[in-house]
Amino acid sequence: MIKVSDTAKTKISQLMTEEGFNIEHDYVRVGVKSGGCSGLSYELNFDHTHDENDKLFEDNLVKIIVDKKSFLYLVGTTLEFSGGLNGKGFVFNNPNANRTCGCGESFSL
Repeated sequence: MIKVSDTAKTKISQLMTEEGFNIEHDYVRVGVKSGGCSGLSYELNFDHTHDENDKLFEDNLVKIIVDKKSFLYLVGTTLEFSGGLNGKGFVFNNPNANRTCGCGESFSL
């Protein structure tokens, strides 16, 4: 399961609308790829469809899709949004990460 905080939901809804997506019908695709200073980095995109191999979750009225490989790294993660002067944007609070980089965009297990 992947959770979505209230602040992340608000920002996701705003960005989806700006990019021609609808939070009620479309999806937030989150994933993990090789790269970043800690070895793995997060991905977040919007998508109109999902594949049969995707894991589908809904939390806080946000539909989230994750490919099976990425799900192993993201189980239990909470997606948050940090705004303001020192805000980082979307933040993945991942209990599986042993080490993260200073910017918070990459991690290792």
